Amino acid sequence: MKVLFVCLGNICRSPTAEGVFRKYLAESALADKVTVDSAGTADWHTGKGPDPRTCEAALKRGYDLSKLQARQATAEDFHNFDLILAMDKSNLANLEALRPADSRAELDLLLQRYDLPRSEVPDPYYGGEQGFEDVLDLLENASQALLAELQERV
Repeated sequence: MKVLFVCLGNICRSPTAEGVFRKYLAESALADKVTVDSAGTADWHTGKGPDPRTCEAALKRGYDLSKLQARQATAEDFHNFDLILAMDKSNLANLEALRPADSRAELDLLLQRYDLPRSEVPDPYYGGEQGFEDVLDLLENASQALLAELQERV
């Protein structure tokens, strides 16, 4: 099973989702059965690491994002991944437009998939420190739900 998390620039939300979920996977029986990656629908930050504020907030909770590098989502991702999870409706629409007709990947909105209190992961880029903490809270909850789903499917 291959999972891809997607936001706009791949420097805040989706790398955080990747880092959080990687840690949850490492502590589960699925560690060798699930592959995780992240991407952005825009190419602004391709090749760069996550936002320093993202890294700092994540590291405080034990998630090391320092080795991740931003990349742009491609049509090929729809053939290489089983599950592509967008952080918000705007990026979901961008992904739907990119999706090839013969795609095999399941595409969904991460938080809405698990009927969590919010339907979208807000972009913390232009906000303060609390925004990054909120994103971590949301992604930890979503990661628990995703792990439970995959334990049933894999």
